Amino acid sequence: MLLNLIVPRINDHMTEAIVEAVYAEEGEALAIGAKLFDITVDLSAAAPHDCPPISHYRLVLRERAWLRRIDARRREVCPLGAPLALFSTLPDEPVDQPPARRPRMTVAMIMHQHAWSQA
Repeated sequence: MLLNLIVPRINDHMTEAIVEAVYAEEGEALAIGAKLFDITVDLSAAAPHDCPPISHYRLVLRERAWLRRIDARRREVCPLGAPLALFSTLPDEPVDQPPARRPRMTVAMIMHQHAWSQA
């Protein structure tokens, strides 16, 4: 079965995300808990703020799968719903069929250490 990972809606006001890191490689067998992507969401255009409302998130796989194709690259700005990667439940499944669903994953907010040292 093919699984398509897209830019998830994390906030009602988000329209895009910036890919900060790509952790897995095409063809790799991934276990539950594998890190997939780090993304940044900038909501400064949605409403005026005293400081930029920028948040960082990690996308983590919650099921076993094989990474078949990476559709987004580091520092790429991807609109909401844009494809990030294609997975399969079997290592040699043909990728020319439509995906059945999205992979099970967790979205976790992350804080970079440099943000704490400037406070």
